[in-house]
Amino acid sequence: MALRVLHIGKFFPPYMGGMEVFLSDLIEAQRAQGIEAFALVHGTPRQDDPHWLVRVPVQFNLVYAPIALGFRSALGNAIRAFQPDVLHLHLPNNSALWALTLPAARKTPCVVHWHSDVVMSDIKWSVALAYFLYRPFEYAVLDRAHMVFATSPPYLEASPPLRDWKEKCRVVPLGVKLQEPLPSPRLRAELQWRSTARLKLLSIGRLTYYKGFETLVRAVQGMVGVELLIAGGGELHESLEALITSTTPMGSVPAVRLLGSVRDDEKHALLAGCDVFCLASRERTEAFGIVLLEAMMHMRPCIVTDLPGSGMPWVIAKAHAGLHVPIEDVDSWRSTIARLQHDSKMRMQFGENGHQALLKYFDITQCERVISQHYKHVTQSSRLTPRANSRLLVVISTRNHAASIEHLMRRVRALVEADLLIVDNRSTDATCHIAETEGAKVLSPLLTMTSWGSLQTGLRYGLAQGYSTVITIDAESRYEVEEIKTLLNHRYEGDLVVGSFPARISWIRRLAWQWFRWITGFALRDFVSGFRLYNLRSLEAATSTEATLLDYQDIGTLLLLRRRGLRIAEVALSMQTLKVDKSKIFQSWANAVRYIAVSSLLSIAHWRSKS
Repeated sequence: MALRVLHIGKFFPPYMGGMEVFLSDLIEAQRAQGIEAFALVHGTPRQDDPHWLVRVPVQFNLVYAPIALGFRSALGNAIRAFQPDVLHLHLPNNSALWALTLPAARKTPCVVHWHSDVVMSDIKWSVALAYFLYRPFEYAVLDRAHMVFATSPPYLEASPPLRDWKEKCRVVPLGVKLQEPLPSPRLRAELQWRSTARLKLLSIGRLTYYKGFETLVRAVQGMVGVELLIAGGGELHESLEALITSTTPMGSVPAVRLLGSVRDDEKHALLAGCDVFCLASRERTEAFGIVLLEAMMHMRPCIVTDLPGSGMPWVIAKAHAGLHVPIEDVDSWRSTIARLQHDSKMRMQFGENGHQALLKYFDITQCERVISQHYKHVTQSSRLTPRANSRLLVVISTRNHAASIEHLMRRVRALVEADLLIVDNRSTDATCHIAETEGAKVLSPLLTMTSWGSLQTGLRYGLAQGYSTVITIDAESRYEVEEIKTLLNHRYEGDLVVGSFPARISWIRRLAWQWFRWITGFALRDFVSGFRLYNLRSLEAATSTEATLLDYQDIGTLLLLRRRGLRIAEVALSMQTLKVDKSKIFQSWANAVRYIAVSSLLSIAHWRSKS
């Protein structure tokens, strides 16, 4: 049975943005290989649309984002109609976020194609402000995704949103459909360069704030024998026309012309007719520049901005297809253009290099092949039942416990059959060496973590290795290893089972716990016990992004589990030996007050969000 994939994109041809060109070529390549690829995008439905394409009308735009009020309903209908095996979300795309809200979408394996960050723009403050609202949902999508495709190594390294998800990221460079022979319609007179132009420059893109067309206009104006045509529409058309007029010497013909939007065949004819293609983008919103691949298809040399963290200079450097210039450096643009103007052999060599690189690295068929392999991995892993590892994992969080860690490990092994994981939080004594000598698996994070961070590292390991049951212990010996068997006997009473020791609860704790029982609704005796048993469902919740953002493991995690409908049980345990209580929370009044204040605010916020 053919694999069925539903792409959730932004637009689709005849809208000719870079993401749209790629999506169109990718779907064509996938369907040619037997994948049943479908697409849900913004736009007005057309009579000639194929059955696998659904366009959702846009009512208005808000800070460059299309608002389609019917997109959520259309997504639900598309999932029911197409029954995809994989959802392929193309971001940034505000409407793709609706996948978080539909049960049918959440049940379907999901991959994210990361075309660009929503850059915290220094140029457009409205974009920066809008991102504060968009960002939590963006992170939720990344957390839910099985795999994320980044378009170039530099972009993956520089992307702040992808920083926390690198383990699920794969670099898959974009590709284009190779056309042989390329269509070459006769261009209308208004789309042709003047006959006096000895060097014909071309730039293509939406006339928007991050494209840097202003730099190109200032660079070309006044150059002898050079003419620049800019194809594309957008909100900056009037301001660019004004700039062209103001920079043209009196009595001279402008060296720059704005062509407006052009058809796809006209775009290719312009690329075939130019001498050099220019892309002067000034923000990382320009993540790749797929139009560079189209220029390389026509064997045209390119000049691009050396934009840090963007894939644009990476593409040209990998292909040896052109030159880089500093951001918004008018003089550098002029000198680089002049260099290619007077060196036709260099232009020819760059053009040939680019075409060869296109065949080798950036053909859409190669891109499709890599993505299909990742689809198989995602669908196979999602169909596998999580490994019901019958063995128990005991996670011990430790820092500088060389004197007691050996005894603690031996007691665990004497009492239960379990695998041991020691999370060594940057000890400066022999703790790590002793644990390894005793045969335990030891994780040593590079940075010092909180107690919750250390325990959560162990939980993530347990989940990744397929353990169905994990018990956490703090090596401070606040929670009795002797009671592991008792905790295990109660394992089926809840998704999370908390072991408490009533004999060790001081009067100040009783007062604090009474307050939290009232404010949270939990009937627990001890909220900070780290002696806990997690099953698979609670492991998934405790290792989620939301849980990672918490300062403490207790109330926030309990609220998160309850919100997900999981059961929480508590078992009162007896004291086997007396130990000194070294809880950092109650070591001082300042720590206690801070803990109570932070946890109270968290509880109130959770209570208010439910009302």
